[in-house]
Amino acid sequence: MAKLCRFIAFLPLPVLLPTTMPQSLEPLDRLIRTLLDRAQTLPPGSYTTKLMQGGTAELGRKLREEAEEMIEAADEPGDEGRAHFVYEAGDLLYHALALMAYRGVTLDEVAAELARREGTSGLVEKASRPGQRSAE
Repeated sequence: MAKLCRFIAFLPLPVLLPTTMPQSLEPLDRLIRTLLDRAQTLPPGSYTTKLMQGGTAELGRKLREEAEEMIEAADEPGDEGRAHFVYEAGDLLYHALALMAYRGVTLDEVAAELARREGTSGLVEKASRPGQRSAE
């Protein structure tokens, strides 16, 4: 049997199994709308503009950097470590959304893709991709 993540035991059940989309996700919708607008208008003095002007190379570099920082923060113990992890998750999401905006991709499109995959094992889904070997 697989070992459970050591942090899961400390989370209340409603956090693990939300039944509806909370209003707390509305900032993601506002953020992607802002990013999509800035990808089109490129306002001077905007960090987002700087990223967009760097193209996929700069956006990808920042996304990788933020992913590494989030992974490192995941091993930090206690409330302070959890708060740092949440902070880094925010940075990672911002940069992922910025790359999506650069490509003109909306959250609705990504949500539709995730809905399409719902109920399918990730291993089965990956194995079904062209050029992929069977799940390990």
